[in-house]
Amino acid sequence: MGTVASKREFTSFKEFYPYYLQEHKNKVCRRLHFVGSWLVLAILFAALYQQHYSWLLLCPVVGYGFAWIGHFFFEKNRPATFTHPFYSFIGDWVMFKDIIVRKVPF
Repeated sequence: MGTVASKREFTSFKEFYPYYLQEHKNKVCRRLHFVGSWLVLAILFAALYQQHYSWLLLCPVVGYGFAWIGHFFFEKNRPATFTHPFYSFIGDWVMFKDIIVRKVPF
């Protein structure tokens, strides 16, 4: 699980993102990330609209839950969140956008 690159330090997100995409080759893993991100957005907007702020506690559970299932069962690697949490979080949202604009295959 994981690669040698997962242990290396990145000096920028621009340098990290190609590594991040390499860790998301499996289409089921990418799709689970995408669905998890949509659900996080839905929970966020519903919580704010309904003023049920406790619902926001579901965001990391749902977002990371879908992503980690994708990594452990389909991609068969260790999520970058464990070694590069900040860049990985940004990578999730950049990949989400890149899937929407069809820069990354769904």
